[in-house]
Amino acid sequence: MSAGKRSFIWRMHIAELISRIERAADPRHAAAWDKCGIQIAGSADACRKLAVGLDPTPATVEAALDWGATCLLTHHPLLLSPRLPDRLDAYHEVLRLVLCSGAWLYAAHTSLDVRPDGPAGWPIRDLGLAHVAVLEPTGSFPDHADPARIPHGLREIGFGVVGDLAAPLPYEAFVSRLAALTGRTFFTLAGNPPKSVARPAFCPGSGADLAQAAARARADILVTGDVKYHQALEAPIPVLDVGHFSLEERMMRLFAVNLSEDLAPFGVEVRHFPGHDPLTPCFAGDAGRREPE
Repeated sequence: MSAGKRSFIWRMHIAELISRIERAADPRHAAAWDKCGIQIAGSADACRKLAVGLDPTPATVEAALDWGATCLLTHHPLLLSPRLPDRLDAYHEVLRLVLCSGAWLYAAHTSLDVRPDGPAGWPIRDLGLAHVAVLEPTGSFPDHADPARIPHGLREIGFGVVGDLAAPLPYEAFVSRLAALTGRTFFTLAGNPPKSVARPAFCPGSGADLAQAAARARADILVTGDVKYHQALEAPIPVLDVGHFSLEERMMRLFAVNLSEDLAPFGVEVRHFPGHDPLTPCFAGDAGRREPE
């Protein structure tokens, strides 16, 4: 192979990488307010190492670049409202790190959230949900979607899912199952706990506004994060706040696994960089103490 031909292949590699990411998280399916897609264009032509994480924080970006990543994929965008880097803050530092490295920064946010056949649908698979439906449909599955990954009978993409467990679980057992899956040991419940859970609903991130839709879908409980006071007051069914971080950290860890399987034949190494939950419980007499990281 000539040097010119090899150069052509490597120049196309970033475009092909982004194309493969977007097969699972197409920006055209993102919410209108979102800022999915390329966050920072890089000067690198090729990607041999892809770093995957939840947030584009300075710590995550620095660790990924130290590893040698030439492309960083995060769930949350760098910013939702563009602004100048007019002060020395985390945004300024991420810009400095990425721009000086020549790497690319890409965000797959609501474009990933709406795909129940992908990592966002992990509760469907991990809890063995049947008769699955989307709470807030936004469109149809793309033609390239893998039928084997689409829950039986589901024909729409969108935000949040609801489905039936193979057998009802006592509420305490259901919560214990979630704790094992998310790695979080404390949750907040809005409303009264159900005696048992047979038909749970899920929405990664901040999905308490889907409580009405979950109730219409006959869900026993909605599992999400970031439940606000008035949302809790008005919720028509119990809403379990298991934390924004825990639901989406697991999602991105699974996305890294999927991308590693997809990209390994092309010589691209994929690594998940664990994030950090900014919220921890504080109890009386223990308010100033935090577990060491």
